[in-house]
Amino acid sequence: MVEKLKGPNAGSCTTATCGWRALLLPQLNRQSLYVYGSEMAVEKECMKQLQSGIFVIHPFSLMRSYYIMAMMAITFLNLIGIPLEIAFLEGHSGLALEGFNVFSDTLFLIDVALNFRMGIIEEDSEEAILDIKRIRVSYLRTWFIPDVIAAFPIGYILLIADLQYYNEDNPSKTKKMMRILMFVRILSLIRLARVSRLVRFFNEVEKVSNANLDVMRLFFRILSLFMMIFLLCHWNGCIQYFVPMLEEFPQDCWVRNEKLMNATVIVKYSWGVFRALSQMIALSYGSMDAPTNYVEMWIVMVSMVSGCLMYTVLVANATTMIANVDPASKEYKSKGV
Repeated sequence: MVEKLKGPNAGSCTTATCGWRALLLPQLNRQSLYVYGSEMAVEKECMKQLQSGIFVIHPFSLMRSYYIMAMMAITFLNLIGIPLEIAFLEGHSGLALEGFNVFSDTLFLIDVALNFRMGIIEEDSEEAILDIKRIRVSYLRTWFIPDVIAAFPIGYILLIADLQYYNEDNPSKTKKMMRILMFVRILSLIRLARVSRLVRFFNEVEKVSNANLDVMRLFFRILSLFMMIFLLCHWNGCIQYFVPMLEEFPQDCWVRNEKLMNATVIVKYSWGVFRALSQMIALSYGSMDAPTNYVEMWIVMVSMVSGCLMYTVLVANATTMIANVDPASKEYKSKGV
């Protein structure tokens, strides 16, 4: 239920009085009071949006809050599932995962369309912009092209290709379909561009949070940092297995050396992540043996470089968070009072 907005005017808006449109209006919380200054100003913003009659989702609305949280969860699951499916499931993803891929692709296409009706907050003035033309121009100039690329419906193509493959009886055509499926699965890595959307969702959550602003922003910065580190380790672990798979597991590859050809997905994934983490934190190569060919050597080097970047980002963010703790107290002390 949307909180009732009270003010000196007689107007008020709840889901009972305004129906579903109340979900599009700004809530009365810490963030909206911080931007607009008073309850009366928030109420005026609600009345202004209602009288305009234009479908725009306010950045401080209840619908926006729920939408961001749901999209964050789906995006994070996508960023985990896509490399895992390509590297370890080898085309046997099952109906449930195929259905989730189609669902998430559809959702991201809808998200692109909704962004033309999603109110935005200016970074400098923290003013909510609800003008359709300004929203459209801002989105087209910034994130429209990356979002369209990330929302490309690979899931639909994979579903159609899978149906064609399983219905094909001709052996020569079956081999051709297998090559097409592998190409499309590799092409589906383009969906990993959704990581930019995840970062933006975290930034938006910080802005629209209905809690202590400093504490909540610090919490989401720490959460986003650890999620990004987890994704980096996860992707690296999937690459460890994916590259030998593309080479059809040569005799000297680490998968054969560790006798994992017939192992379960959990065992293969665990070994892949173990090797990735060992290389990223520069403890060892993930096993007693050095790289056996130039491909594995490049994987090790990329893992080490990504590990260095992970350390750099972690230290830089930790330093920034510590420096920004209790800014009011620091400002008070700086004045020498």
